[in-house]
Amino acid sequence: MARLLYRLGLGAQRHRLLVVVIWLIALAGGGVGAATLSGPTSDSFSIPGQESTIAQDKLQEEFDTGGGATARVVMRAPDGQQLTAPANAAEIKGLVAELSEQPGVVSASDPLNPNSPTVSPDRTTAYSTVTYDGGIGEITEQQREAMLDTVEQADQGAFTVEVSGQAVTATPSVGGPGEAIGVIAALVVLSLTYGSLVAAGMNLITAGVGVGIGALGVSIATGFMELQSTTSILATMLGLAVGIDYALFIINRHRQELRQGNDIRTSIATAVGTAGSAVVTAGLTVFIALVGLSVVGIPFLTQMGVAAAATIVVAVLVAITLVPAVLSYLGRLVLPRKQRTAPAETDAKTERAVYPGWIRAVTRGRIPALLISLVALGAVAIPAASMQTTLVQTPSEGTTQARAQQMLADSFGEGVNGPLVAYFEGDDAPRTAQQATKAIAGLDDVATVTPPTPNAEGNAAMVTVIPKSGPASAETEQLVGDLRDQLDGINGAESYVTGTTAVSVDVAHSLDQALPIYLVLVVGLALILLVLVFRSILVPLVGVLGFLLTLGAALGATVAVFQWGWLSNVVNLDDTGPLISLTPILMIGILFGLAMDYQIFLVSRMHEAYHKGHAARDAIVSGFRQAAPVVVAAALIMFSVFAGFVPAGNATIKSIAFALAIGILVDAFVVRMVLMPAALALLGRAAWWLPRWLGWLPALDVEGNAITDSGESDDGSGSDEKQRAGVGS
Repeated sequence: MARLLYRLGLGAQRHRLLVVVIWLIALAGGGVGAATLSGPTSDSFSIPGQESTIAQDKLQEEFDTGGGATARVVMRAPDGQQLTAPANAAEIKGLVAELSEQPGVVSASDPLNPNSPTVSPDRTTAYSTVTYDGGIGEITEQQREAMLDTVEQADQGAFTVEVSGQAVTATPSVGGPGEAIGVIAALVVLSLTYGSLVAAGMNLITAGVGVGIGALGVSIATGFMELQSTTSILATMLGLAVGIDYALFIINRHRQELRQGNDIRTSIATAVGTAGSAVVTAGLTVFIALVGLSVVGIPFLTQMGVAAAATIVVAVLVAITLVPAVLSYLGRLVLPRKQRTAPAETDAKTERAVYPGWIRAVTRGRIPALLISLVALGAVAIPAASMQTTLVQTPSEGTTQARAQQMLADSFGEGVNGPLVAYFEGDDAPRTAQQATKAIAGLDDVATVTPPTPNAEGNAAMVTVIPKSGPASAETEQLVGDLRDQLDGINGAESYVTGTTAVSVDVAHSLDQALPIYLVLVVGLALILLVLVFRSILVPLVGVLGFLLTLGAALGATVAVFQWGWLSNVVNLDDTGPLISLTPILMIGILFGLAMDYQIFLVSRMHEAYHKGHAARDAIVSGFRQAAPVVVAAALIMFSVFAGFVPAGNATIKSIAFALAIGILVDAFVVRMVLMPAALALLGRAAWWLPRWLGWLPALDVEGNAITDSGESDDGSGSDEKQRAGVGS
């Protein structure tokens, strides 16, 4: 692979104009495609074939619910008055009529209708259900703004009027101030690492091209399939982070080769053949982890994983083609000004400048370093034992959605924000539903049970159950199970339980079942890959065990902040509660791949030194001193990018981004900088042991030994003097 990438690096710089033009055309084409082909996204999570999803489809078919997105407009009478007073009733009817005329609205219910009243017992609060002709994710910004403007105008009168519901929840987007701060922080880290603003800017620009193509590709895909609204954010977040890091590793190796006296052309090709091999291997690890999400059989999770994996592929391709092409234009400008004309440095001189005291202290005190790391990570991981998950999202504090839900909870009880629906199907469905109503009313946590509503044919019926507790509470989740157990014992009709909380429970159950299977699969495949990379058994095992410690610590910190509320103000958290159900499994997939990136980049330089004849401990020191600075820079950049999505992120992305940011810090600065070298020093030569019966395994040559050992050159591409005269100087 190293020789192939070496030649690819040569080709990219020989045809640099063509390479740059192709990538720019791809970026422009993606922009045109996204503008003309992109479609709506969805904010709902469900899994085909589950009880709650089947019931939703049946309800839509039998009761003509339409499947359109809905909003709840909540109205409260002036202090000391009731909504049923003639003047107030007239104003409500006027508001309902105005809501009915909103663009895209099919109907707006009258809360004072005797047949279906939605008025609180004290007659002070009511709500109208507004149904749109478009589904969730299909509501246009114009329709959303028209509804919000109408509610805002109505709220300026004597009534208090607020609105909630998925129809008025804006689709999350990329590009807020938090993300911008993250990119600026990445630029600062790059500038300090390179000592050159030109190199830092070039790194960001090439990464931007890759993430732009990836994000635009996801946008185009929405025109052909339904994707979650968070998919593009996840793809952008990952694409930006790995795009910057992958380019960083190649640029850093190129700079090392230049400082050691290589000409520009040879230096670029060597960087692509060596660091590029590690980039491809690391990218493959992340790709495996993300595509592996498809094996759990959850469609929306598969879409997220494949979309994010596609951006990783683009980032790798940019790193090994566009980056060397642009480097050939910059020439020696990638070096700080003083180093551009400085004499060549030896390996020893270069190494002495990098972290010698740290790695010597870790290798000498390897046992205390291991114990301290294990105890610290174990302590941080403790909160993970009490982790709870849900798919029910709470609106941000201070928004009209949050105020509307609070008004409903105060007047109708918390359960009105997450009603459950019992659906009955069969010739005797109405009678069975009537019998079940009495049994349902006797269950714990049930506040109200509506009378059965039969369909026109009389072969189906539905009953709405209002819990006492909120939709994200453990009590309501328990009620879903109690309802199903209760209905299983009733004969005469087939029964189902659905509703937002029921869907959340079903999805969470599927994710819990899939989590261990996914973890074993991804870890197993990556373990095989790392064995091929390092031709060792113990190094991959230590790397994977280190990841498990990282995972525990990251989950523990996330639970402590998002569920327990510790330091919640730091992440701009409005309300504490269970983690979003997607957080653990997505975190495993993404964080495992990224952790293995650092494992490959750091340990490959140690393996390279060992391959060249260094003693086991000397190889650790040599490899660490060369790779640690760039791994630290990469981790700081990735932390900045992920952290940028936390302050203003939507509920789904916020916890995932926080978990990834903490995971990156823990993995890079504790596991890879302390635990890994300490463990390798303790193992000594045994760390690189491979059983004889595995000697047939192919060697991936991630370190590029085939290039450095053979002294392969650019086949007469010209001297260093020619390169300096003709390229970028």
